[in-house]
Amino acid sequence: MTNQIAIALGLLILGVFAADMLWFDAGLPVMVGKQLAALIDYVSFWR
Repeated sequence: MTNQIAIALGLLILGVFAADMLWFDAGLPVMVGKQLAALIDYVSFWR
């Protein structure tokens, strides 16, 4: 991954979270956290 791609992806992710804060009442970080916790539980099952 080049630096330009990494910067573009970082700005895209920050833009999505900023749009969520402005227009959608900041529910995205909570949803992402819950999904990440579920993924960790699922992966730990296979360990």
